[in-house]
Amino acid sequence: MKLIILDRDGVINEDSDAYVKSLKEWVPIPGSIAAMARLNKAGYTLAVATNQSGIARGYYDVATLDAMHAHLRRLLTEQGGKLDHIAYCPHVSADQCDCRKPKPGLLLEIATRLHADLKQAIVVGDSLRDWQAAAAVGAAYVQVRTGKGERTLADGRLPTDIPVFDNLADYADSLTGTPTA
Repeated sequence: MKLIILDRDGVINEDSDAYVKSLKEWVPIPGSIAAMARLNKAGYTLAVATNQSGIARGYYDVATLDAMHAHLRRLLTEQGGKLDHIAYCPHVSADQCDCRKPKPGLLLEIATRLHADLKQAIVVGDSLRDWQAAAAVGAAYVQVRTGKGERTLADGRLPTDIPVFDNLADYADSLTGTPTA
């Protein structure tokens, strides 16, 4: 299985320091949905691992999150793609859960659900915690500049040998050889 695990906010959709709290605020990054569909068509299995502490903070509820994810799946289906699993953590850091990135719980959930070897997986993220979760399970990591990506790169704490792409569409181009329309 060729598995790619995507962070959500900042990789697939626009991120916000004020949280993405509603379906109206959930806006795909241009080219991201088409890129995901192209990755599917090229034989990649796709999953999402996303921290969603806005639930614990009371900014939105699970039903709202489910609506955002249903919309994502609908848009992807319209492009001929699919997501095999979405794993999310509803907790805040103070909860000390095992699922909130940088801990690897979300990635382990995906591996269990999809019967996948994470050492063969690729995680695409925009933050240090995405890389830390990937490193904890031995997965490859790719950084994008969208979302918190530029801030993360400027921080200088990521290893310098990590591949960096402008966005998910550019990364998909590098894997499939076909640019996003």
